[in-house]
Amino acid sequence: MLSVLRNRAYRHLFLAQVVALVGTGLATVALSLLAYDLAAGDASAVLGTALAIKMIAYVVIAPVAGALADRIPARALMAAMDLTRAGAALVLPFVSEVWQIYLTVLLLQAASAAFTPTFQAAIPRVLPDEHDYTRALSMSRLAYDLESLLSPVLAAVLLSAVSYGRLFTGTTIGFLASAALVLSAALPKPAPAERTRGVYSQAVFGSRLFFATPRLRALLALDLAVAAAGAIVFVNTVVVVRDHFHRPAEAVSLALGAYGAGSMIAALVLPRVLAGIDDRTVMLPAAFALPVVLAGGAALLSAAPGSWSWAALLVVWALIGTAGSTILVPGGRLIRRSAADADLPAVFAARFSLSHACWLLTYPLAGGLGASAGLALTAIVLAALALVAAVGAAVLWPAYDPDRLDHAHHDLPPEHPHLKDARLAAGTWRHGHHYVIDQHHRTWPRSEPKTTAANAGV
Repeated sequence: MLSVLRNRAYRHLFLAQVVALVGTGLATVALSLLAYDLAAGDASAVLGTALAIKMIAYVVIAPVAGALADRIPARALMAAMDLTRAGAALVLPFVSEVWQIYLTVLLLQAASAAFTPTFQAAIPRVLPDEHDYTRALSMSRLAYDLESLLSPVLAAVLLSAVSYGRLFTGTTIGFLASAALVLSAALPKPAPAERTRGVYSQAVFGSRLFFATPRLRALLALDLAVAAAGAIVFVNTVVVVRDHFHRPAEAVSLALGAYGAGSMIAALVLPRVLAGIDDRTVMLPAAFALPVVLAGGAALLSAAPGSWSWAALLVVWALIGTAGSTILVPGGRLIRRSAADADLPAVFAARFSLSHACWLLTYPLAGGLGASAGLALTAIVLAALALVAAVGAAVLWPAYDPDRLDHAHHDLPPEHPHLKDARLAAGTWRHGHHYVIDQHHRTWPRSEPKTTAANAGV
């Protein structure tokens, strides 16, 4: 898997991602301590509001950023967002009011909402080979998981020697290093494309392409299944560990570590698995595993706590991480198959926005139910939501899903360049090629299983 690091451009982008993630992890710890200093007993409410601001920024700003990405060079846009994040982190030690935390978090996360989809869209251009791209997707998943495990440890070590305000300095250094690495990466130019859409239309187009493409509609349902299962891990773990199992604070890290370990195992194995099995065959079983695992978690949370049930909970958390990673890692491959090169930033931005909208639904659901209805019922409700999402994905994603589709054009003149290889049949122009939604193909044609015979088209 590490062979992709021989590519200099990818190596620099990956290192930029890693140092930025470390900086973000340090900022998360320091922000918690800052909120406690400013709000004391209301620190949880402050952090909850900051998390909501983060999600709203991701949902609203990412599509706009994706629309701008084909008008601004990717390196310049990513570097500018890194510098913006560095500036936001730099002022956090001087914050003295809660509202200032909210404003700074908004600026920080808005820049992240622009940086991440642009970064994701650059990778398939840097690594055009599908096997290399799959390895890169796994590397990115590993980077996220390792950051969630190691950043708190690094923060603890640093806090033993310096005040938490210094962690924001580490965050600033991380983003500055990320900007330097991005600028040092030579990115291939995207394929030239006719610019027929304005910024607003391009922002909307990414989401429209998502909903018009069957496999991407299924991907959105799969993202909802991941968010349903992941919410109980990220929102309820501390309550599960401390209140249900009566374990010490250190056990919270152990439970989250089990989730991360499961996710990393999947990321390590998937490049080899996906070399011989198609995405649908891998992703759908993982989605159906999530409600089963959550139901098992509900049974554990209904029983009296004990050593065996604690060990079983760690297994459940690890399985949630494994299934979630099995769904998330191949997602970039589906987007790459489903969009023209010039539209990749808009579509990655749409995925970023829509997937975080799923988390925006499941986070408060897990938190509210956990506080009012109990942990076991929370797990059951989230399992039901994950099951609905998995069934929806299976229905939305056709078993026969080729890249090349025969289709008809009713609205293009015969002399149009796009019809140069088309044939006239029954009064319409027909041809076949790798089909994506774009200016010439506005709806998805109906394909007939294992044939390219006449399909309805646009």
